[in-house]
Amino acid sequence: MEKSMAPQENIGSTGSVVEKYDIVIVGAGPVGLLLSTCLARWGYKIKHIDNRSEPTKTGRADGIQPRSLDLLRNMGLKPAIMAYEPAKVYEVAFWDPTSGGKGIHRTGTWASCPSFIDARYPFTTLLHQGMIERVFIADLEKHNVHIQRPWTITGFKTDEKEDPEYPVEVNLAQVEGSVKETVRAKYLFGGEGARSFERQQLNIGIKHKDPIAHVWGVMDGVVQTDFPDIKMKCTIHSDFGSIMVIPRENNMVRLYIQIASSTDKDWNPRKTATEEEVQASAKKILQPYSIEWERVEWYSVYPIGQGIAEKYTLDHRVFMGGDACHTHSPKAGQGMNTAFLDAQNLAWKIHHVESGFADRSILHSYEAERKKVAENLLDFDAKYAALFSQKAPAAKDVEAATQRGAEHTNVESEENEFIKTFKESCEFTSGYGVAYNPNTLNWSSSHPAQSNVINPKGNKLRTGRILTNSNVTRVTDANVVHLEQEIPVNGSFRVYVFAGKPATTKQALDDFAQNITKKGSFLSTYLRSDVDKVSYHERHNPHSHFFTFCTIFAEKRQNIEIARDVPKILAKYSDHVYADDIWDRVVPDATASSHSKMGLNEERGGVVVVRPDGYVGIVVALEEGSVTVDALNEYFGAFCSKKLGESKPSL
Repeated sequence: MEKSMAPQENIGSTGSVVEKYDIVIVGAGPVGLLLSTCLARWGYKIKHIDNRSEPTKTGRADGIQPRSLDLLRNMGLKPAIMAYEPAKVYEVAFWDPTSGGKGIHRTGTWASCPSFIDARYPFTTLLHQGMIERVFIADLEKHNVHIQRPWTITGFKTDEKEDPEYPVEVNLAQVEGSVKETVRAKYLFGGEGARSFERQQLNIGIKHKDPIAHVWGVMDGVVQTDFPDIKMKCTIHSDFGSIMVIPRENNMVRLYIQIASSTDKDWNPRKTATEEEVQASAKKILQPYSIEWERVEWYSVYPIGQGIAEKYTLDHRVFMGGDACHTHSPKAGQGMNTAFLDAQNLAWKIHHVESGFADRSILHSYEAERKKVAENLLDFDAKYAALFSQKAPAAKDVEAATQRGAEHTNVESEENEFIKTFKESCEFTSGYGVAYNPNTLNWSSSHPAQSNVINPKGNKLRTGRILTNSNVTRVTDANVVHLEQEIPVNGSFRVYVFAGKPATTKQALDDFAQNITKKGSFLSTYLRSDVDKVSYHERHNPHSHFFTFCTIFAEKRQNIEIARDVPKILAKYSDHVYADDIWDRVVPDATASSHSKMGLNEERGGVVVVRPDGYVGIVVALEEGSVTVDALNEYFGAFCSKKLGESKPSL
C-alpha cells in the first residue's frame, strides 16, 4: 500500500482538512512501536502519538526474553539492541535465610533458559526500555513515521455507515497547549498502558484473576557491593523481606523490593516508602553482605495486581494491546515481551485484510489468541510465584528437571510436580510456551480443510506453536543459516517445502510446482500486479506479496544442482534453496536434522506452512499429483478473501 493512497477530506465552510490514516496508534511504548514499525514497513499511513515529551528516560520494562530476541532479529533490529551492550542473564540464583539466622546463603541456581528448550539465544537480554524504544523510533523515521509528542487522545467514535472505509473518528489534543486535531482512520489502537483511555471509553472492565495484590519498590542504580551474584538475576528471601536483583547495562542493577502485600494484616494498597527506606531495607535483606549506592537513576513505588481486560476490541476497528489489556507482577519479566507479540499478531492480520488477501473475520482471532496467552500468563504468574514460596529448590531437583526436560519431554508420569512446574515455567518465561488454539489459521481436525495428506504420520510440529528452529546450508553460497530466520518479518506466509531425497521426490516436487501455477491456486490467485517487472534480485516475493517459498533437500549441498533438482518456479527463490546437512545435538543420529526435528520423512519430506508471525499453520505430506496443493488451497480458502478455484492468470 502506498502512503499517498490515504486521502484528505475537505469539510466545513472554512475548508479545514480532515486527514485520513490507515491507523492511529496511541502510545509509543513497546506494543505501539512494534505495531507501528511493522505497518510502516508495509507502506501504511500512520498517525502515532504519545503523551510524553520524549522516549522513556528512566524505569519501566527492561527484559527481552529469547523468543522476543528471535523476533527482533527477524526484523533486523537485534544488532541495534546489542549495540547498547545489554546485560545477558544465563542463570538465576536463589538465596534464602541461613538456619542460624545469620543472613542469607545461596541455595541453588538454575539456567534462565535450560538446554531442553531449543533456543537460539538461551538468555534474557536486559537494558533500559528507552534504549529499546529508540531502536524502533530510528527504524520508523526511515519510513517517514514520526511520533507526535506530547499529544493525547480526547475522544473517538466509530460509524461504518457514515464512512465505511475510514469509520473511526479520533479527537486528539496537545498535552500542554490549545491545539486540537480531528482525524479519520480505518483503525485505532490503544497501547498507552494500564490507564488506557480507549478501554475506559469503551467501558471494558478489568477482570482480576488473583485477589492478592502487592506494592513494589523499584530502584535502578549503580552500586558497590560484595554480594557475589550482583551480576546475575537473583531471587532473595531473608528474615527481613524479599528482593529480586536484575543486572542491567552500564554496571547498573535493578532491585525489586516488595513493600506490602494484601496478605499483610495492615495491608494498605497506597502504602509507600522513600528511597532511603528501601535502601535501608535492602541492606538488611542482603546481610551479611554490604551494599552502597554510587547513584540512583530511577526509583518508583507502584501497586501490582493481576488483571486482564474482558475484551481487546468491541468492533474490530478499535483495538488494544500490551498493558492496556493485561497487568501482572514483574517477577517473570513478561510484560514487554507479551506486548511485542500482541503487536505482531495484530499487525499482519490488519495487513492481510487491508491488502485484500484475507477476510475480515481473521481479525477476530487477535483477541481469541492473545487474550488466551494473557490468561495463561496470569495463571503462570501465580504458579511461578508459588514455585519457590515453600522452600528453595534443591540442586538435585534442578539438575533432575533440566535432564528430564532434555531426555524425557514426553514422559510426564516420571516427573514430580517440581519438575513439571520447572519445565512449564522455563517454556513460558522464554516465550516458547505460547500455543494458539485451533482456528482457521491453525489447522485441526475440525478445520474446513480435510485431506488424508494433512498432518502426516510422524509429524512433530504442532499448529499454533512456533516453528522449530534448525540449521541448514544455503545452496547458492554454502553459508550455514538459521532456517526459521531466513525469511524476514515481511507479512508473507512462509511455505517450507521439505523435499527429502531428490531421487525420491522429483515427481512430487514437479507436481507441486505445476499445481501452484495452475489457475485458481492459492499462489496464482494472489499474484503481484507487477509480477512481470519484479527485480531479478527480489529474494522473498518474486511472485506474490503473501507467500515466500523455501525448498529444503535431505542431501549434501555438493549433491544439489538448482537447475537440475528444483522446478523453475521454486528456483526463482534460489536464495531459499537449502541442504539439510548440518548435525544437530537435539537429533544426534539424524542424517537430515531439520527434517528429523520437524518429524518429516527424510526420504519423502513434507510441506510446512508457517504464518507471517512464525507460528505453524498446517503440515501436509509431499505427494505426487495435485493432493498436496489441493489441501493447501482448502487451508488458505478457509480465510482468503477470494474463492480459490477462480480463473486467474497462470505464471
